[in-house]
Amino acid sequence: MSEEESGSGSDATGGSDVVRRERFSGGPARGFLSSLESDERIFEADLAVDRAHVVMLAEQGIVDEVSAGEILGALADVEEAGHAALPDGEDVHAAIETAVVERVGDVGGRMHTARSRNDEVAACLRYRLREDLLDAVERTLELREVLAEVAGEHPRTVMPGFTHLQPAQPTTVGHYLLSYESALRRDTGRLFDAYDRTNRSPLGAAAFAGTTFDVDRERTAELLGFDGVIENSMDASSARDFLVESTAAVASLATGLSGIAEDLVVFSNRGLVELDDDYASTSSIMPQKVNPDTMELVRATAGDAAAGLNGLLTTLKGLPRAYNRDLQRAHGHAFSAIDAVSEATAVVAGAVATAHWPERALAEAAGEGFSTATGIADLLASSGVPFRTAHEVVALAAESVDAGGADYAALDAAAREVLGGPLESHVDPEAVETALDPTESVASRDSFGGPAPEAVAGALDRAEERHEADTETLAERHGALVDAADRLDREVSGYV
Repeated sequence: MSEEESGSGSDATGGSDVVRRERFSGGPARGFLSSLESDERIFEADLAVDRAHVVMLAEQGIVDEVSAGEILGALADVEEAGHAALPDGEDVHAAIETAVVERVGDVGGRMHTARSRNDEVAACLRYRLREDLLDAVERTLELREVLAEVAGEHPRTVMPGFTHLQPAQPTTVGHYLLSYESALRRDTGRLFDAYDRTNRSPLGAAAFAGTTFDVDRERTAELLGFDGVIENSMDASSARDFLVESTAAVASLATGLSGIAEDLVVFSNRGLVELDDDYASTSSIMPQKVNPDTMELVRATAGDAAAGLNGLLTTLKGLPRAYNRDLQRAHGHAFSAIDAVSEATAVVAGAVATAHWPERALAEAAGEGFSTATGIADLLASSGVPFRTAHEVVALAAESVDAGGADYAALDAAAREVLGGPLESHVDPEAVETALDPTESVASRDSFGGPAPEAVAGALDRAEERHEADTETLAERHGALVDAADRLDREVSGYV
């Protein structure tokens, strides 16, 4: 997808590219310059952009209605034949134009009046990318729904919580899964934000300095379902920050996915979760193995997305205004990243939906490493002992027992040494025994957003409400694009 000055085209001879003709059309760099094969992704987008542009030209009296009808009819033939049938060309845009000229002769060259491949390319990229962004949003909504559903099944299933991969405090499977649902909610928002800034039309900017023709930029934006136009023509034709924002959004999503994938790999190793066979594999030589292969691949997808973002930023760094051929290499980074991450999101949703959480093993592990120690410190602090002193008592007790945790006797001995008296002079022994129990410890942590079942129930309600709101927003975005496509079809049918 390369640069061309705006203006009207003319006939093609011998099937040559209507843009370059015989000049600059051969030589050893021909294949290096061409993006025709990789442009298949935006083939349909280019046809839509062409149609909207021709309709606008006819409405503005720049091209007569008969010529517009011939061009639009040829575009229909090109679409039916498909990308594979396009003639050789420097890119899909030139190839489509060549195919139109081959069908209707000189009049086909009028399709390119008042535009450049610069604004055409930018419009095609935005047109296609917005669909990919909405697909990515849909994947996040599916995963959020799965996380909330499984969390709703396990609001009281106690499990160990970790910091630094060390037992820290007990929590529940429900609370744990909702932590990722919460993060994914922000990813959904970032994708919507990227969509809104992507969904602006650059058409009419031409090469970068606008055009002398009386074009209606708002009309083409309307026909293509864009929310408006990018005003400055130089910015419109050359900007690729929408690719950066979109790739950054999916890179952020991929980073979160890599986290849950790593958790599931580690939990599988410790017997705290069992992945369904559809999301695992066995060894080629060791038949007893059940390997969480899909999660390892999801984990690696974050590297793909980060590489795409870095590649894109490096490509764009230091480019002068306005169009530069470097931009031909930019969008591939974004599309590759969004494809990989969307697929990984769906895989994680399937893995979580089908995973088994062994409650007995989780409950046994929940108390390991004296994970209820903070609860004992909190209990002492609530009785008037300074928290740092309470922390010292519990830490001393932890040092005197094995990794399984401290009991009342160890805590009492530590209290006598640090506080100068028995533990019961500060707290009720029954309250200590309760605080030592992982299930009771979780139940006591009922602060907003905490793991107590009542707190999780409230979080589930809010997750459902926000999911419904985002689902409605997605439907509105999709609906607007469908309406625009129908509107464009109706306008085109008036000429063909």
